[in-house]
Amino acid sequence: MLNVMITDDEVQVRKGLRMKVDWEEHGFKVVKEASNGQEALQILEQSLIDVVITDMRMPIMNGIEFAKQSQKNFPNVKVVVLSGYSDYEYVRNSMKEGVKDYLLKPVAPDELVEVLEKIRKEIAEEKQTHAEQERLKQLALSHLQEVQEQYLLYLAKDEFVQPHAVKERMRQLQLDHLAREEMEGVFLTVEIRTQLVRESISRQWLPFKKLCQGLAASDNNTYLFSNPSYSNVIHFFIVRREGQTGQVTSLIDRIQRKTKEELGLETVIGIGTNVRGMKEFKNGYIASMLSWSQSRLGSHSQIIEGGSKKDHKFEFSTDFEKKLTNAIENTRFDHFKEHLQMELSVTEKHSVLSFSMVANRVLFLLGSTAKKYDIESGEIQKILWDCQQGIWQLNSQSNVIGLLLDLANKIMDEVHLTRFSNVKLIESIRQYVNLHFSDEISLTALSELFHINSAHLSETFKNHVGQNFSDYLVSLRMKKAESLLKDSQLKIIDIANLVGFSSAGYFSTVFKKYSGQSPLEFRKLVNEGGTLKSTGY
Repeated sequence: MLNVMITDDEVQVRKGLRMKVDWEEHGFKVVKEASNGQEALQILEQSLIDVVITDMRMPIMNGIEFAKQSQKNFPNVKVVVLSGYSDYEYVRNSMKEGVKDYLLKPVAPDELVEVLEKIRKEIAEEKQTHAEQERLKQLALSHLQEVQEQYLLYLAKDEFVQPHAVKERMRQLQLDHLAREEMEGVFLTVEIRTQLVRESISRQWLPFKKLCQGLAASDNNTYLFSNPSYSNVIHFFIVRREGQTGQVTSLIDRIQRKTKEELGLETVIGIGTNVRGMKEFKNGYIASMLSWSQSRLGSHSQIIEGGSKKDHKFEFSTDFEKKLTNAIENTRFDHFKEHLQMELSVTEKHSVLSFSMVANRVLFLLGSTAKKYDIESGEIQKILWDCQQGIWQLNSQSNVIGLLLDLANKIMDEVHLTRFSNVKLIESIRQYVNLHFSDEISLTALSELFHINSAHLSETFKNHVGQNFSDYLVSLRMKKAESLLKDSQLKIIDIANLVGFSSAGYFSTVFKKYSGQSPLEFRKLVNEGGTLKSTGY
């Protein structure tokens, strides 16, 4: 039902218009009246009005001046002006100044109905167009949001060797303020629980994720992502704002309240340690997971904060990480075991929290290696999960060390098979590139990451894949760009950033060389249903 306001300085005219037609039969309802244009503008400020039928001649503010002001301040309101025959030409010439239509006095019922039907159809079309534009806008935002979430999980879990490349990628994804050294924040790990059957909570996962995305979108300092390894769990990262101490508490309250009100679900929330700069990102993520893992069984809501502040500081040095990485890459299990036991077996060195944190960092390193070499078999996945469970339970320090050593031994066996087979190694590298093609990636970076000579990698990659590395990378990026260009709401610079280019100009140059047409020409051809041809590399 569309809301109508009738504006005329004569009460009898207003009453007469009300009685001319059956408004509701045609989808309208007269909800307000005004005696002049100024009064009508005041009503528009306070009420939702779709259509105003106003007289031409009124004291204080006439109908034409009202239409001008209405168009300026309330552009969605449709204004129909009533006029006598003598004012006909003046009113008709005012159609560009906010007047949608006009009716000559005395108003005939059939002419009024005709104008109303015309306006109703126009409003319906505008609403449909607006809804479609909003849908496309949300689709465009979802592309960026999806990539942001994937990258946040990567930063929290995986191995990266080029900090400058990470900063550049974060800039492209509009996450660059997270890379500032002075940045401070905290992770929340949020799980949904219910007393109902498991299938029921699985059906609630997507509505829960959408609810959380809405909460994060309402605050420019809050981000979220999920880890496929943990069902029914969302991770938030909150950038602390200076002088605002209640951010985390406020978000936790909103998460629990809205999840309960809208979905009827309980939430278990683990709070991580304070993070300062990207160097502490993994530690903060692990801390929130450890807090969550200490929750009690049952479907009631809980909030768990980790150990005391004095327990929050622990050492996971770059030197220690390099020693473990070199041992894995060179498949030297004896070296790995020696370094791990030196770090974790000294009881006096660790609190329960710091031991768990270091153990988790080692677990992440092993898991990242398995992912990098594409050796995440069912057996390795099971051992990874057993290790995680052992760290959470921490009923035996030696048991955790034993689980980590078993996992390392299994992964090193697979790494050995891969590294001594050019086909398997290049296939692992190609799979890695397929996942990270939008990052600032180069042969030098890959050779460092996979501990292989760059010249040998270049030659072997081309022999195995049939393209040199740079052409293969460009091809991946351009195919993704072609897919994104089909979404007309995405700007060219947005697409350039999503596929790994910092400059829209350079992206356009590369795209034209690849496809034979500019990104805009390609998009136009797609929208017109034309035939696409790519020259490729």
